[in-house]
Amino acid sequence: MTIEQNIAEIKSTLPAYVKLVAVSKTFPESAISEAYGCGQRAFAENRPQELAAKRALLPDDIEWHFIGSLQTNKVKQVVPCVSLIHSIDSARLLEAVDARSALCGRVTDVLFELHVAREASKHGWDEEELMLFVDSGKPQMMSNIRLKGVMSMASFTDDVAVVRSEFRRTRAIFERLRGCLGEQFDTVSMGMSGDYKIAVEEGTTLVRVGSSIFGRR
Repeated sequence: MTIEQNIAEIKSTLPAYVKLVAVSKTFPESAISEAYGCGQRAFAENRPQELAAKRALLPDDIEWHFIGSLQTNKVKQVVPCVSLIHSIDSARLLEAVDARSALCGRVTDVLFELHVAREASKHGWDEEELMLFVDSGKPQMMSNIRLKGVMSMASFTDDVAVVRSEFRRTRAIFERLRGCLGEQFDTVSMGMSGDYKIAVEEGTTLVRVGSSIFGRR
């Protein structure tokens, strides 16, 4: 199947309120252009240099998302390029994004990355640690970031029950945070090529799909 056919097939399975973000990391500009040509506008990258290089070569109306682990010393490369950063995993990183956004004269939309998977190698906030941070009021005082929601990655397993429980927990944490952060806090980013249908069933509002669109890396 072509990229256009893959996108059409995936979109046919998504409710109208679930946004498809095409994960274009490691794929060439030609593949992104093909997806763009059939109407896809949201793309995700995980490396600052690759993001900046592709952004310079591709249409200005592309909505770029950053989904990779982000080091504070790379924030200056990412902030000017993106519509949404999915991977805020610490207070220090959030502060760095806020400071760089202020220097750029913009407000940057961000998601808290949650650690709900079994693998210790996964990044993200522990639920209670994040609640303490939000309850402190510190993130709400940062005027150059907009807290939009949460992101998580499920465990790498064939056990559907485990994946489902981790997505369900993500949604529950989101609901808990939304009670503190209000209506602007409206995004749940979970679900990739292998598990996005489960994520939809468990309440995601955004799926990040790469190989099912572009093929194997």
